[in-house]
Amino acid sequence: MELTISVLSEPGGRAVNEDAYGCWSSPTACFCVLSDGAGGHKGGAVASRLAVEHALAWFRRCQECSVEGVMKAIAAANTAIVDAQHSMPEYAEMRATIVVLAFDTERRSAIWGHVGDTRLYCFRSRRIVFQTRDHSVLQGMVDAGYMQLEELRSSPQRNVLLAALGDAEALEPCIHPSSFSVCDGDIFLLCTDGFWEHLDERNMEQELHTALSPETWLSQLEGAVRAQGGHLQDNYSALLVACRDYSMAGTESALDEDEA
Repeated sequence: MELTISVLSEPGGRAVNEDAYGCWSSPTACFCVLSDGAGGHKGGAVASRLAVEHALAWFRRCQECSVEGVMKAIAAANTAIVDAQHSMPEYAEMRATIVVLAFDTERRSAIWGHVGDTRLYCFRSRRIVFQTRDHSVLQGMVDAGYMQLEELRSSPQRNVLLAALGDAEALEPCIHPSSFSVCDGDIFLLCTDGFWEHLDERNMEQELHTALSPETWLSQLEGAVRAQGGHLQDNYSALLVACRDYSMAGTESALDEDEA
């Protein structure tokens, strides 16, 4: 299985980009990490960088595409941030969100996990078949039926999180419970809140229907983010992984070349 990765990460209207990302691959595996920092005074940038570096370092050592592997990679990221809080008092309050995606390219499977409101979407046949649930107060209100999902993006409380990296007391990442069988044409989108807050899921699907390629689709989404965000736009980052299985030649992909 061949994976094509496209990435964008911009400061938006902010002086510092507190998002960080990274990927590492071997002949049999591929690991992608995206993190959004918080804490001010550049502490967020430090936290997100530590999260990505240490999660990928764990994967490089172990190359384990499993629930336990993703859990340990996220735990390594959290430990790194907590240790830095103690060694750098000026960053004692820094936190970060994270989403991790691990591929076993031999078995054509994926596993993922996250903390906070940095999201993962999986698209199959141009439709969202999986979307992570934010660790946020508002997501809890949506789940309880007190708020409609479409109201979440416009609420002033949208950024109030229930979980983030940098918590020394307890960390409960949300990990997909089992390996996900990847199909030819599947697209995974990892993105920070500065990206997804301006994109309705229905519009994501509609744009994917008309895009000439996954890369042009990501560019179209960025155009919508920039148009909506204006001069106060938050940092925004997105990491796209398009899956192509050449052993399944002739089957329909998410962006069929004959339709492009």
